[in-house]
Formats: sequence, structure tokens, C-alpha cells
Amino acid sequence: MRRGWPLAFAGMRIGLLGGSFDPAHSGHDHVAKTALARLGLDAVWWLATPQNPLKPQSGPLAARLASARRIARGRRHVVSDLETRVGTRFTIDTLRALRRHYPGVRFVFLMGADGMASFQRWRRWPVILRLVPIFVVSRPGAGVRERRAKPFAPARLRGADRGLLRARVPAWAFVAARFNPLSSSDLRARKD
Repeated sequence: MRRGWPLAFAGMRIGLLGGSFDPAHSGHDHVAKTALARLGLDAVWWLATPQNPLKPQSGPLAARLASARRIARGRRHVVSDLETRVGTRFTIDTLRALRRHYPGVRFVFLMGADGMASFQRWRRWPVILRLVPIFVVSRPGAGVRERRAKPFAPARLRGADRGLLRARVPAWAFVAARFNPLSSSDLRARKD
């Protein structure tokens, strides 16, 4: 096992929660815990991005990792700076590296519905959809428009939950879970 790569074995089901975590908050934890429970995951890896290309300059990575570690509690939560260690900047590159390094692991990408609203701006998003299933958790302010985005609407599974991990990609599922209103943008604004 190469240094810096989280531990995983063939057959494991791993949720990937990418983000700036600037700062991490209970909304991130809500997405992670919802996915653990609804998908029967073995773990959720919190992948702190070196810098989200669609967002303003993030704070120092060490502070963001510490923030995520404070929120992501429990043995099934793994906070990692894998993207920095591997040298990837975009989700597509990170997913390809993970699939090469862990060929027998079932990955699912996790996001809040607010992330789905910007998904079409992600580098090579159609390829991302074909690489891993995506599990979308409801978020305040992210409604029907985000859930039914036309370019990826045909890949949506209804009532998938655990079936999402067995589905052929492209596949994504939306789960209406209780709302957690926190956002990193709001928390940063409160500090100023």
C-alpha cells in the first residue's frame, strides 16, 4: 500500500465525499451519515480538495483537514488529503486514480443537492457519471430544478438506496433526507 492512500479491500463499499471543507460542518456530516445508513457503506472518505476550481481561494489545507476531522467522527469516517498527495486537481482525475489503485472496491460519489446544481460545470462531468454512481442528499434551497437537471435526468434511479451500488453506470439517486441548513459559505461570512 502506497503511503497516504486510505486502507481499503476488495469488496468494500466506499462513499467519496469531496469538498473544500472550508470549514467542514454538520451538513457535510449529514450527507456522510445519510449515505452510510442508506447505502450500507463500509466507510466514507472525506477527500479535502487542494483547491476547488469553481470556488474562491480556500483557506490552508491543514486547517481544513483539522476542521473535517473534528466533524467526521467514528471509525467509518476517513479524512484524507489524497488529492494533494496524488497530485489530482479535478474529481475526474481523482476517480480514475482511485479506480486504478483499488480495482475491487465499489465507490459511490456523495454530494448535497446544492452540488448537483453546479455539476454541469465540473470538468468532464459526463465521464464522472459513467465512472461511479452518485448519491445526492437533499439540501435547503436545492429543489426540483437541481434534482431533475436534464442532461443527467435519464440516469436517475428512483428508490435506489442500496441498489445504487449494484446499478450499471451512469446512475444517480436522490434521497430526501431531513434538511441541514449549514453551509461553509455562511459559516465563513459569520466570521467576517
